[in-house]
Amino acid sequence: MGADFDVTAILKANVSDFRSGLKEAQSSLESLRNQTGSSLEKLSGTLHGVGDSMIKVGAGMTAGFTLPVVGAIGGVVKSFASLEQAVGGIETMFKGSADTVIKNSETAYKRAGVSGVKYMEQVTSFSASLLQGLGGDTAQAAKYADMAIVDMSDNANKFGTNMTDIQNAYQGFAKDNYSMLDNLKLGYGGTMSEMARLVNESGVLNGEFEATADNIRDIPFHTLIDAIGITQDRLGVTGTTAKEASTTVSGSFNSMKAAAENLVAGLGNNEANIKQLMENMK
Repeated sequence: MGADFDVTAILKANVSDFRSGLKEAQSSLESLRNQTGSSLEKLSGTLHGVGDSMIKVGAGMTAGFTLPVVGAIGGVVKSFASLEQAVGGIETMFKGSADTVIKNSETAYKRAGVSGVKYMEQVTSFSASLLQGLGGDTAQAAKYADMAIVDMSDNANKFGTNMTDIQNAYQGFAKDNYSMLDNLKLGYGGTMSEMARLVNESGVLNGEFEATADNIRDIPFHTLIDAIGITQDRLGVTGTTAKEASTTVSGSFNSMKAAAENLVAGLGNNEANIKQLMENMK
């Protein structure tokens, strides 16, 4: 009797909350579409269609169903907005090489365990220093940026360090601040002289120049990225993220999580290959 009563109550529930939530979500999508062009046309139209179908069901919809649906739609809108902003930053900084960075971001879920948006946001955060040291060479900057992101992830996976701490360290290096070098757990302390020691011991300068605490700030950011990469390679750190993504439960989960974030962002873009984004989660 109790179960029958509950089902009956649910079937007769008022759908006004759902209508209100749906209209709010539709309004948000239409507003964002007006700002970003037609990229949300497909999603907005789908939302109207889905909404009309759901409202026809009427009594079968509950107020409790409204929040998850509207919340999911809001998540798509937010993720897509973040994606467009991230792409805009990359296009501004990397110009003709922006497509290379964007393509690298699309495979970052399995190579670095991060979503495309997070990849691009991190690259943008130190791109100015990278480009300055490379004389504005955007193609080389794209290559070093990718190297840095993958090295960060490998370090986090190998030593279990919080990824944020590693990202902060790299952002510091880009600004001639080496106090967080010890975050990388490579056997070097957080001082200028220790960064100079890392550079010298990596051999990246080929003996043509000796780094010291006095001149370490003169060494460009991309050279530091090279030095860290060489050091991690010697310690067996390189490639751990990609390996864990295919061989361990935690690695697979991180890769799948990043792929899922890419999918959510892609749902707001009618040019996205949704089928491929879904397959990436396997």
